[in-house]
Amino acid sequence: MAKERFSTVLISGLTLTAILFVGIFIGKGGDRTGHASESYEELQVFAEVLSQVKKHYVEETKTKDLVQGALRGMLAGLDPHSSFMTTDMFKEMQVETRGEFGGLGIQIGIKDQRLTVIAPIEDTPAFAAGIKSGDTIIQVDETPTKDLTLMEAVQHMRGPRGTSVNLTVIREGLDEPLVFTITRDIIKIQSVRSKLLEGNVGYVRLSQFQEASAEDLTKEIETFSDKNLQGLILDLRNNPGGLLTAAVGVSEQFLEAGRLVVSIQGRNEKKIEYRAGANSKHYQYPMIVLINHGSASASEIVAAAMQDWGKAVVIGTTSFGKGSVQTILPLSDGSGLRLTTAKYYTPKDKSIHSIGVQPDIIIDPKAIQAAKQDNTEAKKGEKDSSSTEASKAKAKTKEPEKPADPDAPQPVHPDDVQLLKAVEMLKSWKVFEKIRPAA
Repeated sequence: MAKERFSTVLISGLTLTAILFVGIFIGKGGDRTGHASESYEELQVFAEVLSQVKKHYVEETKTKDLVQGALRGMLAGLDPHSSFMTTDMFKEMQVETRGEFGGLGIQIGIKDQRLTVIAPIEDTPAFAAGIKSGDTIIQVDETPTKDLTLMEAVQHMRGPRGTSVNLTVIREGLDEPLVFTITRDIIKIQSVRSKLLEGNVGYVRLSQFQEASAEDLTKEIETFSDKNLQGLILDLRNNPGGLLTAAVGVSEQFLEAGRLVVSIQGRNEKKIEYRAGANSKHYQYPMIVLINHGSASASEIVAAAMQDWGKAVVIGTTSFGKGSVQTILPLSDGSGLRLTTAKYYTPKDKSIHSIGVQPDIIIDPKAIQAAKQDNTEAKKGEKDSSSTEASKAKAKTKEPEKPADPDAPQPVHPDDVQLLKAVEMLKSWKVFEKIRPAA
């Protein structure tokens, strides 16, 4: 990308802990002169209101505060993902992109006009506290979130390491709100992790799309080179997104050179296409991609590319459905805009905005758990209390014991039904490949 392009494009959901970006300039810059007179007429009215407030409001006001408040309202009125960032907020955003930052470890977005958890980041205070994808945050300490913009909500939740914040959330299936007291900490994200699973199945967990994610993915997959893999699982569950270049870099490792990964299009622009490069690895393992409601933006780009080109079976639940592109525009006083400037489209020219990526095979852990619960309650009364307690004890799942050799295949936790299904499919993949119709 050209170095002179200085603005920023975001394809991730707004995160509480990090906003990852890549320099791409979408707009051509400069307004058409035909709109100049109309704009100045409206600005005259704005100046009149500003003057009246300064003169007559019951308390003394600062012009800067009034203007910034107007800017926040203007951007918030466009869509949930556009926002105005003060100088401090803009600086903090730039610091956060280094991959180590303070916070709770929650990615948030607006879903159905409610402040919603896209996903908690693994090994963070929010993850340890029990925050889950899909939780609706209705209050931060004593502040209701109903009228807060995303950036304002982020500001309320941030704070120094060691301080705490109370989050009140509504969770589907529960009648009463939950209150979590979470202590802020420094968040460090290892975006790619891998292990060998039973049946010689390679497993790669991608938690966020960072600058080095594609390179790190290659390193992790190469560790399986002598393992005679039966297949590969790419786990994008609760991955809220990140860098556009990282999403393309990850996708192209499984696509032939020249294959379309994603395209983006602004209001008055031609589509910009991102294709697999000639130097991509092009791994050809039987492959499964895992997604859920916490998979957003860059995750959806990768999952859709694999699905559209028939490179992987997508398993899980429908993804978050964020298909818009945000551009970061620095302003002269050090503040900045986060402005929605385009939508992105899958290789089959589909927009997943507010729809999400639909899995090839739907496996909903909540539905499975509910079915088990119904089955358990249906059998109540068929046994005496002692046998019931015994059956409950027997039904409890335990963490499977890990082998002493860290390079040996690892067991899958019995509660992870999506991963269990993925491993089962890959272990039987070659069997089904050999099946041929009778002559």
